[in-house]
Order: sequence, then C-alpha cells, then structure tokens
Amino acid sequence: MLDCLGQMAPKGHLMKILVLNCGSSSVKYQLFDLDGRGEASLASGIVEEVGLGNPRLTHRRAGQSKLTWTDIPVHDHKEAIQMVLDTLVHPEHGAIGSVQELEAVGHRVVHGGERFASSVRITTEVVQALYDNVNLAPLHNPPNIQGIEAMMTLLPHVPQVGVFDTAFHQTMQAFAYTYAIPYRYYKEDHVRRYGFHGISHCYVAHRTAEILQKNIEELRIITCHLGAGSSLCAVAGGKSLDTSMGFTPLSGLVMGTRCGDIDPAVVSFIQEKEQCSLASVMDILNRHSGVFGISGISPDFRDLEKEASLGNERVQLALGVYAYSVARGVGSLIPAIGGLDVLAFTAGIGEHSPNMRRRICTFLSWLGIDLDEGKNKESVIEGEISLPGAKVKVLVVPTDEEKMIAQETRAVLQKQ
Repeated sequence: MLDCLGQMAPKGHLMKILVLNCGSSSVKYQLFDLDGRGEASLASGIVEEVGLGNPRLTHRRAGQSKLTWTDIPVHDHKEAIQMVLDTLVHPEHGAIGSVQELEAVGHRVVHGGERFASSVRITTEVVQALYDNVNLAPLHNPPNIQGIEAMMTLLPHVPQVGVFDTAFHQTMQAFAYTYAIPYRYYKEDHVRRYGFHGISHCYVAHRTAEILQKNIEELRIITCHLGAGSSLCAVAGGKSLDTSMGFTPLSGLVMGTRCGDIDPAVVSFIQEKEQCSLASVMDILNRHSGVFGISGISPDFRDLEKEASLGNERVQLALGVYAYSVARGVGSLIPAIGGLDVLAFTAGIGEHSPNMRRRICTFLSWLGIDLDEGKNKESVIEGEISLPGAKVKVLVVPTDEEKMIAQETRAVLQKQ
C-alpha cells in the first residue's frame, strides 16, 4: 500500500510497532508486527477514564477473547501507558516477551498545523512545535503530547513518530483552504481550513484503489468518513484536494453531536437569547447539536434508526438532515477533482448502516450512482456495492487508522 508520504511503504526487517492514540481521558493502543511476510496485529485495547473515577483497561490479544480489568491504579496518561506496557508483556495475555522487543512507537496527533505536511520522527523540537499548535486544537493536542512525553520517559531509547490527522490535507491549494475573512488572521494566527480524519481518508483512498486494482493516480475518489465525527475528502492523483472539515472538527457535515456548517450569526443569536458565555454556546454546538440536537434522543445512529422505524418524526428528520448534509457535501467537492469515479464509505456509520448509505446515494443518483441492494445489506462488507456498469462505483472500505499509523511509522524510520 502507498503511505501518506506518497512513497511505497518499504517492506523491511521484522518491526514491532506500538500505535498509541491518546485522548483526554483514554489511551487506545494496538501492537503490530510488520515484516516482509505481512502485517499482523498482535494485540489491541483501550484504557478508559484515565484520571477519572473508574479507570478500566480492555485488552485483546490476537486469537484470544477480550478481557477487561477495573479498579486499576491509573491517574494520568503516563500510568495508563505503563499499564499498557505491563499488559503487553503479561505472561498469559501479553503479545511480547519484553518491552525491549518494541522497535518503534507511532502516535496519532490530531493537529500538525502548517508545520507538518507529513509524518515525522519525534524530537524535542517537534514536541515544542506541537506545544506551539495547542491553540489550534486545545482539546486534542495536549493529550497527544502527554502520550509522547510519557513514552519518552518510559522508553527513552525507542524511536517515536508523530502521524498527523491534518497532514494528508496539506496538499490543498490556497483557494481551497483560505477563509474569506481579513487576511491578517491567516498570516498572523494561521486561521484557515485544515481538515481532519486525514489518516483515515488516506488509508481508505489507497485501499479503494487496491480493491479496484487501479492506479490511484488515475482515480477521482470522494471518501466518506461517517461516524460520531463525520467528514468528506476529495482525492485525485492520490492527494487530498479538498475536505469538508475546516479550522476545527466542528465544521462541515452534520454529525452526532456537532452542528456542522451553520450561519455564523447563529452563535451571537444563541448567546444573546440564552444570556450565556461564548464558551457555553460552543459547548451547545459541539456537544448538544447534530442529530442529537434535532432528535432530542441520542447521537447513536443505531438508536435513531430503531426510533425512526417506529415512526418518530423528529428522528426521521434528524436522519434526513444528516443524509442530505453528506450528499450536499459530496456534490460540493466534485469541482475540486473534476468529476467522480468512486464514492467510498467508511467508519462506524459508513461501514455499518446500509439504510444511511442508501439514503445518501438516493440523493446522488443523478451522478450515475446505482446501488446493488443485496450487496449493500450484507452485514460485513469490504468492496463494491454498486451495480455492474454504474457510472460511479460505490464501495464500503473499513478504515484502519492504526495500521496506517504503523505503516507511516515504519516508512519514516526506514527512510532515515
């Protein structure tokens, strides 16, 4: 597979890579064994409620059942990562004999700003640059940095690589990422469209080309990462030329709890009506909007589809708003790539909701999209779900951000 660095990922010696995705109160991990014979996941899991009331660790070694430990002594990200390392070398449930077997650690970092257009090996200078970008992602970058610094302390001799969610979109042209506000806000404060979910969009676009046995350079693809957070990406020549999210992950499509694109004046209207702070308004738009805000029930699409089938009109409206938001977003991205060859669905909703895929594709039937309803309803799918001869192919491609991070980590280290 091509990596997001735009070069063929090298198939080198045996390399065990630990991938970490540190959230504000969680540490998600996966251990990979990448060698010349293949790419295997040895173990995976998550530590939840880090620093909160009831921390727990869920772990699964390949070939074994999932296990959960509660009442574990985890107060911060460093202790959580130490617990991960202890679990990976557990005599019964671990996947390696010693942490000395780890050859690299790859970190998901949400925001690289304009400084990082590709994955990089972590140095003290890189860490400082991440601190400089905290104002661009105040909720996401701090825990990412905490994970990096914890590993620098726990395994100081193991090389680390930062893989950025924003990096794939750094190939957008200025007319696609520039906001129509006074230009000084871009020059002085770097306010622009950045886009997110880049690791997923990169993986899915390249995997789509593999499935179709086509050269990605020849395909015009729109990838639809549809989950609690949702975004689209227009890919041509293997590069991201436009995306739906912007300066923050709040903009773009309607999402589970996020409003997506709205008239900016709505912000001041709500603030005046509620007599509340700007922070309170942003909390409403981030946590209490989207399909949750419309339905009044849940941000979980599984709950919403059950309610919709029972005739709940607000829930039906919420699902309709979401589907139309995605379809409208797809239409708006087509000019960036000059047409459309493939529409690829991924992430929780994109992979598991045939009803939502059908709703979206119905709005887009004018493009030459024609679903194979039988294939669309299959419970486990990777591959084409459009009818033979359809002008635009439609695929379901399960995303694998952790594998993408592992591949990127290997590529960075083997280039040095």
